Amino acid sequence: MVHTESMKTKTLNKLNLKVLPFNFFKCGVTGWCLEVIFTSVESIMRHDWRLMGRTSLLMFPIYGCGALLGPIGRGIDNWIRPAQSAVSRKSDITIRHGMLYMVLIFVAEYIFGYLLKARGMCPWDYTGRSSNIDGLIRLDFAPLWFITGLIFEQITKKKGR
Repeated sequence: MVHTESMKTKTLNKLNLKVLPFNFFKCGVTGWCLEVIFTSVESIMRHDWRLMGRTSLLMFPIYGCGALLGPIGRGIDNWIRPAQSAVSRKSDITIRHGMLYMVLIFVAEYIFGYLLKARGMCPWDYTGRSSNIDGLIRLDFAPLWFITGLIFEQITKKKGR
């Protein structure tokens, strides 16, 4: 019983509930900025040189959930570390985290998109785009989500880690 309680306490400490709201805010704002930049660059493909970017207020809490990526990545590291025979190289950890975050972002994008679409509120629709799944996610965005997950990890990382 004591062992279980100490494990729960350690898990909560790793999540650090005191900084979670601030990290949620940082990820929400960062996601908004990245989306505006991305959609501005997309306008070049449409020959719109005004570079008008766009996003939705609904995206703030979705991007804010990026605050959970770092703690999930560290939890996975703690889970697999005992099974590793040698210390992981930084590049191995970066690739593992990027892949994990990419998958988690795809799952979140699909779930949030499905729920919002059911209410007629989904701000994105990838129908007709290459490699889309149900118009809710685009598999060709994998590199973008890989990098975005690592950005969220960095902006929410404790100093000195």
